Amino acid sequence: MLEDYTIFLWLLKLGAVTNIYFLLTMPGLGVGGTHAHLIFPAQILFCVSAYRCLFPVRYEDNIVFHAVFSSVFATRLLATFAEVAFIYLLSHVVRRLNVNQIGWVAGLSWLMVVQIIICQGFVWIAVLTDWWEFYFYEEFGWVLICAASAIASAYLYVTVDTLGHERVLLQLNLLFGAVYLPWQVFNLRAIRANARRNYERSRAGAQSFSQRLAAGLTRSIRVKNPRRDAAAWGGLIGLSWMTGYWATLIPMWVYYIVGVLATN
Repeated sequence: MLEDYTIFLWLLKLGAVTNIYFLLTMPGLGVGGTHAHLIFPAQILFCVSAYRCLFPVRYEDNIVFHAVFSSVFATRLLATFAEVAFIYLLSHVVRRLNVNQIGWVAGLSWLMVVQIIICQGFVWIAVLTDWWEFYFYEEFGWVLICAASAIASAYLYVTVDTLGHERVLLQLNLLFGAVYLPWQVFNLRAIRANARRNYERSRAGAQSFSQRLAAGLTRSIRVKNPRRDAAAWGGLIGLSWMTGYWATLIPMWVYYIVGVLATN
């Protein structure tokens, strides 16, 4: 297995080009704000993903590729908005295609938004307190979001026959679930293993919760550990996550969603 991720981390910067292209050529731009509820969330995701491709960080141990312009705190702050925007867009797809106004389907779509906000709380606690088990809770929240999207999409795909070409968006939701959920099994196992290995370190000291938060805030802003080895970046799981989330699959999916919905 590749032990040095230097080449990969440089190639990851190509994802910034992709995101900027999507940002500038997004369908529906300049239509008088008609599709702002689609375009604005997508713009947030493209901008943040471009930044993360250029200046990648890994929250655990404050790992950075570049010491300049990289920041765990700034990245987490930007990612908070990007992740809420992304899930809001996915939830909007479900509501848009829920043409029969099925109550529980609409409810699941809004629960996706509520859950991603809860996930942000978990990941912020993890980053600022160094309690690794909260990364597990955050990622498990993504499992719940994906499951809700898949259940709602499967129901709409089977029961609604009047969607036309928008039907492909439900197929993409189901395909994402089929790929993402098995991947998360391995990711959650790795996170749980890391949490167990770091349990003593994360619980060390007699600091109160507020003191840990204050220390963690300072650490997330100031501490930068330049690393290029595979272990520091999460191995193959981390590599696949960075590539798919920031540079390829998620940006392309969001671009396609806007293309389908903003041209109708």
